[in-house]
Amino acid sequence: MFDVRGPSLRYMIDSGKPLGVFWLAMGAPAVVEAAARARPDAIVLDLQHGLFDRSTLETAIGLVPKDIPVLARVAENSAAAIGQALDAGAEGVIVPLVESAKQAAKAVSYARFPPRGERSGGGVRPLSDFVNYVEMANRDTVVIVMIETEKGLRNASTIARTEGVDMVFIGTGDLAISLGTFPDASPRHDAACSEILAACRAAWTPCGIFTINADAAVRRKAQGYRMVVTANDMDVLATGFNRATAAFGRPQQPAIEATPAPAGSDPVYGTLGR
Repeated sequence: MFDVRGPSLRYMIDSGKPLGVFWLAMGAPAVVEAAARARPDAIVLDLQHGLFDRSTLETAIGLVPKDIPVLARVAENSAAAIGQALDAGAEGVIVPLVESAKQAAKAVSYARFPPRGERSGGGVRPLSDFVNYVEMANRDTVVIVMIETEKGLRNASTIARTEGVDMVFIGTGDLAISLGTFPDASPRHDAACSEILAACRAAWTPCGIFTINADAAVRRKAQGYRMVVTANDMDVLATGFNRATAAFGRPQQPAIEATPAPAGSDPVYGTLGR
């Protein structure tokens, strides 16, 4: 939630600092609260594939300390989806399946109040100081668009140059499905990610990428990606439960069967299939 007393997420992005975020999909506010105690750079609440509804979203955002930004990965690129997430107090949105500059511009417009956009005024949490909120939201709300299809890949350059887009984020799982490489990591997929990163660099737009664990996040950060996922709630819980079973003396069962990535490459698919 916006904190007028501390640096905004926009400031963090503009500073050039690589951000390590937690990606939470289980829809459990208690898990969000526990994750926040680990002090990630930001928290992403997944409204597209996750289990959050409007009520649990409001509760979860309220449990996160104000100096930890909260992003909502919305279900779709629409005024209703983006407006509801921001009304709940999210500091920014991650918009899925953006395939053109026109769609990216629409996402920006949905996140801004008139005259800069077409967002409707209201919401539960911001109403405590709505006059100041409108000004601050128009200035500091972060809009991140996801490229995760072959068409989006082809239009990466124009998407990255769209005014108001603060970051492009690569959805690795859906991109692999679109390219026909899923479930195997492949040179074609790696080349596509590199192509999107290069397009973003040429446009001076930060580029992020979904990663399934901290090791992959560190590798991607070294490659120049500005936002990576250091942990997600489903994998953290599954790994912890499996370790407990193994420590008690029973064979550990894999939480999910996955095709091993080729040596030297990043695994790009996890239980969330981003």
